[in-house]
Order: sequence, then C-alpha cells, then structure tokens
Amino acid sequence: MEIKHVVYSHDQMRNHVDNVSLRIDEGNITTIIGPNGCGKSTLLGVMSNHFVPQQGEITLDGKKLATYKPKELARKIAVVHQQNSAPADMTIERLVSYGRLPYKTMFKTDKATDDAAVTWALKVTNLVEHKHITMDALSGGQRQRVWIAMALAQQTPYLFLDEPTTYLDIYYQYELLELIKRLNEEHGLTIVMVLHDINQAIRYSDSIITMKAGQVMIKGHPKEVITNELIYDTYGVNVLVKEDEQTGIYTIPVGI
Repeated sequence: MEIKHVVYSHDQMRNHVDNVSLRIDEGNITTIIGPNGCGKSTLLGVMSNHFVPQQGEITLDGKKLATYKPKELARKIAVVHQQNSAPADMTIERLVSYGRLPYKTMFKTDKATDDAAVTWALKVTNLVEHKHITMDALSGGQRQRVWIAMALAQQTPYLFLDEPTTYLDIYYQYELLELIKRLNEEHGLTIVMVLHDINQAIRYSDSIITMKAGQVMIKGHPKEVITNELIYDTYGVNVLVKEDEQTGIYTIPVGI
C-alpha cells in the first residue's frame, strides 16, 4: 500500500491527516502510535477508505483505493474498529458468518467455502467450543476475539485494527497481541494497528509509525524510532530507553 501526500480533515479547523506519505510493507506488522487526537485512527480510516481524502491518493496492489468497489475492497482489507456492537442474543458463529458478506451475491453463494472460512476463523481465535454462546455471555477479551474472527472470515490479506486492546485488562491485552502476532507469522497477514502502549508497540511490531498533529514524524524499525528525544518531541514525556537480552528494548517514563 502506497500513501501519497494525503490530506484529510473532519472539519475546517485543522487537517487531521496532514500531507502524509507512507509505504505499508507487505507481510509486516505496522503500528501507529502518538498522543490522543494526533490522527492515528483517522489515518487508519483513510487507509481503509472509510474516509475519502481531500488531497492525495492511496494505491493498494497498484490500484487506486478510491476505484475499488465496496465488496472488492472488503475482500482485500478487513477492519476491526475501536467500538463495535451486536445484538446481545446473537451467537458467536452467527456474527462471525457476517464476515462472508463480501462474497455473497443475489445469484450465487458458495456455502461450503463460507462454512470453511467461518470454521477456520473460529479455530484460529480459539472460539470453536464457544460458537453457540451468545454475545451477552462474553467477557471483553472474548468479544474482541469474536470481532477479529469476523474480520478473519473475510479472508483478506490485510487486517487493520484500531486500538484493539482498549478496555482490556493486561492478560487479555497480551493474549490478543499474541494472536495478532500468530496471524502475521503463521498466516501471512499484513497487519496495521493503532496502539497507545509504546512498549506493546515495540514488542509486537516490525515497523512503527509515530504521529503528531496529523503528521508522520518517523516510520521505521522500533530500535530506530523509539528514542528519548523522539518520545519527548511526540508526547512531552521524558523516558529512559533500556534494552536487555530477554525483552529487547523498552521504555520507562521518568517525568515531564
């Protein structure tokens, strides 16, 4: 995916994405970090064609994103939004099956293929044994896995996740991030996600994009991106950047 001089604004006050140019590397996990309101989620929305940029263009597999038909794009990119809702009495399996909608037409449906895709998505997210449980009986971490399973049922090469660990306790955060890592390593998905936790971004990313005020400050390998100077310039917080053999690099906030 190529992003070229993209500008997008929700209003006339400021550009929420301001002249951004990037390349999303195929087969990698790319994480977008930055302070609240800097444009992380908006950039992800522009990349998934949820928001149409006022300037610039995005190409996916050599084709302009704006020229994709909705179902065609939904067979390329699956998105898990920050907030999702479903009827309380809907079963996990039924919700995950909605991931197959991009492949259905008025005249043709391949039930065997759809069933296989749903079963695979449930298996990968460890939900097979719970598929008949309704959404109101699930914990926050389980619900998030269901939404990821629905996205996986689309069988797209790209998976976008907007703050997937929000509202989860530390156990479910790391369970979810380990799942995302496996999806990349074992199934070859190209993943772009928005995270707030810098140390989680370091641990689970091949590449980090740092944003501030709608602009990209830097994109690169975590070791290149995470420095005290950059974190202070981005967040206004001083950190110590440490490294050891067991955990790699990590940050410790020390003050403002």
